[in-house]
Amino acid sequence: MAAAERYSVKETEAHWQTIWAERDCFRAVEDPSRKKYYVLEMFPYPSGRIHMGHLRNYTMGDLVARFRRARGFNVLHPMGWDAFGLPAENAAIQRGVHPAKWTRENIAAMRDQFKPMGLSIDWTREVATCEPEYYRHEQKMFLDFFKADLAYRTEAWVNWDPVEHTVLANEQVIDGKGWRSGAPVERRKLAQWSFRITRYADELLGAIADLERWPDKVRTMQTNWIGRSEGAFLTWPLAGREDALKVFTTRPDTLYGASFCAISPNHPLAAELAEANPALKDFIADCARIGTSEEAIETAEKKGFDTGLRAVHPFDETWTVPVYVANFVLMEYGTGAIFGCPAHDQRDFDFAKKYDLPIVPVVAPKDADVAAFGADLVAGDEAFVGDGVAVNSQFLDGLSVTDAKRAAIEKVESLGKGEGTVQFRLRDWGVSRQRYWGCPIPVIHCESCGIVPVPDDQLPVTLPEDVDFSAPGNPLDRHPTWKHVDCPTCGKPARRETDTFDTFMESSWYFARFCSPWSETEAFDRAAVDYWLPVDQYIGGVEHAVLHLLYSRFFTRALRECGYVGLAEPFEGLFTQGMVLHETYRDPDGQWLEPAEVEASDGGAARRIADGAPVTVGRPEKMSKSKRNTVDPERILDTYGADAARLFIVSDNPPDGDMEWSDAGLEGAWRYVNRIWRLVADPPMALPPVGTPVPVADLDRPTLDLYKRAHKTIAGVTEDLERFRFNTAVARIREMTNALPDLKPDAPGAGAVARFALETAVRLLNPMVPHVTEAGWALLGHDQILAESDWPEADPALCVDDTVTLAVQVNGKLRGNVEVPKDCPKDDAEAAALAVENVRLHTDGKTIKKVVVVPNRIVNIVVVG
Repeated sequence: MAAAERYSVKETEAHWQTIWAERDCFRAVEDPSRKKYYVLEMFPYPSGRIHMGHLRNYTMGDLVARFRRARGFNVLHPMGWDAFGLPAENAAIQRGVHPAKWTRENIAAMRDQFKPMGLSIDWTREVATCEPEYYRHEQKMFLDFFKADLAYRTEAWVNWDPVEHTVLANEQVIDGKGWRSGAPVERRKLAQWSFRITRYADELLGAIADLERWPDKVRTMQTNWIGRSEGAFLTWPLAGREDALKVFTTRPDTLYGASFCAISPNHPLAAELAEANPALKDFIADCARIGTSEEAIETAEKKGFDTGLRAVHPFDETWTVPVYVANFVLMEYGTGAIFGCPAHDQRDFDFAKKYDLPIVPVVAPKDADVAAFGADLVAGDEAFVGDGVAVNSQFLDGLSVTDAKRAAIEKVESLGKGEGTVQFRLRDWGVSRQRYWGCPIPVIHCESCGIVPVPDDQLPVTLPEDVDFSAPGNPLDRHPTWKHVDCPTCGKPARRETDTFDTFMESSWYFARFCSPWSETEAFDRAAVDYWLPVDQYIGGVEHAVLHLLYSRFFTRALRECGYVGLAEPFEGLFTQGMVLHETYRDPDGQWLEPAEVEASDGGAARRIADGAPVTVGRPEKMSKSKRNTVDPERILDTYGADAARLFIVSDNPPDGDMEWSDAGLEGAWRYVNRIWRLVADPPMALPPVGTPVPVADLDRPTLDLYKRAHKTIAGVTEDLERFRFNTAVARIREMTNALPDLKPDAPGAGAVARFALETAVRLLNPMVPHVTEAGWALLGHDQILAESDWPEADPALCVDDTVTLAVQVNGKLRGNVEVPKDCPKDDAEAAALAVENVRLHTDGKTIKKVVVVPNRIVNIVVVG
């Protein structure tokens, strides 16, 4: 391009994307002689349109990939599609199109939208989880898990979404509602396939401490979700019966404050009693309308049904408490039975208040008057859940909570009424889903042989194309032929499993498939996964902290147990980016408006473009279709180009914080992209040929300062990118380029320094804005493209300041600054300070009593008179 030409963004970006593709710049090949670096963004669902969250996520991932490649790493940066799921099935119902066709068309559309971003992706490794060549390996993994007793089938109480007609994992129930449909979730008892994630509970929990490059908030969320708790199993005999309740508690120290026992509506005892009690049966049915998740139960009103039974206290055979069926007791946690100590558990407290049960404090705050806690004292308005000492508890009185727990466990064990144990909040992962568009579960049900795995040579079990979505529920159940098959063992008529896998199955191992996506007979080439895994830098939203990330950690361990891989943790480093926000807009009727429908008037107020009607501007919120405050990335890329969008994304906010998308910010990024082009196309002075050395010894002070600033910028930006401080890195580069026009063209070595500074700016900016920098690098006379060039190295000697600026005070007030050689003698610093004109004005005619010099920082002159 000629230097006088205006920067042509569309032609330039398309040109360099073609060059990178022709040269296969980003194709990854295993090379044991080179250190690898695996960069991965959480792969998208193919909805058909990319959104601003995609733009931010993949821009940051691409920056990391390009930076690491320039630093000499062998980089793997792949892309794929999380392609199964209910949205495709819903589209089939609403649009009359097959889910496979809808999904594949969306993948093609989104691929075309991603490519103009200039991402350094190895597209030869692209995978889509809905394709049989992908999920056949998932089916084989499942069968291997089944052999290893990591997968099992059982009847269990599940969360049932009545709108989507499928089971939801506890993690997919939000505020008692389905995470996608928003419908109130119900309890149902169904035959389900589950994974024994709890087998690894201790290991998953213990390994969190070693995930040093994960955000603390994510590690905390996983720790809390796994929920290790030490406690005891207690036996409460049932008065007048031969059986007993087995209760788990984490607070055996509060046994003397017990006022009731409660069992889950799904407890076998509740089912037994309901057979002869219609009212109890109705109560249990009412409880089934709440989901099974802990969150759903905690937010529901606490209700109980008095069974009329009494449970005998483990420490005192003369002490009995009522037994309730309660809607807040989970069958899946502990034993499905609890004892309630209302004074020290808020849920129990609320329940006791509602049903007028005793509330006896048995733990007093450490600084309280213990003598005041009499046995007949009723607690205040809320439970005391803090640490303290035992009171009203006989042999436990005066012990700390920790010591009282230990003593209580020893007592119940000596009486044969219980034992100490460890429990986890984590439940096994239910993976059955009652829908069509998912991976078929490869088992066959035979009346003679029971559950029969599909033989390996019959994999994959593929989905039938001719399905009917006209009725609710799973169309595989209604298919006239697909589910009917002969038993592989005995040959008798049998039926296929019609449930399909939870889509979190596919995302729990896709990162490993990227290592060898061409492997046909095996899920992975072992040498490839051993080379590339773990993922060195994983990037995605914090909303996946429990679901996807925890499942992936389990899945990798299960694969290790079955001989697929040799590692336990899939992701070495994790970065969670913030959300993209935008102002919201409402018209005079309160209807939401899109940003493209609104403009600011001359007075700063907003108005609707169509008719000038006033618009109410709301605070910036996460972009969402419901509030219509989304911005179309395609329009941004088409108008401003990828580089401007990428630069705004990485320069406006810290990457882990929320960023507000604004036209003004994007315009500013666009101007800087053009400024970089102009600096290269029309430099502030004539530049010497490529490779001309900088004559350091001949440089005057301003020229040397810019040369040193360039080296300091290299060092600073390198450290910033290592630490994900992208916005700080951009700020450093801008400071350096802002100083370029101050160079004096006729100063010795100025041209060589200008070339070095320009080349440095272009090289450092390349991971952020790869197109304009490639064009600028070529215009500066280089044959090798930046995508195949090394990262610049700073000279440590030039990163050290040889002068410092001293603050000069007179009687403690700042009166000026002076630059002196670093570590200069105190006498020299004093003399330089006294020579500052403003200092002389405040010391003339006065007696200098003393001068205090703080080396390399301050000179304070004390005067009198």
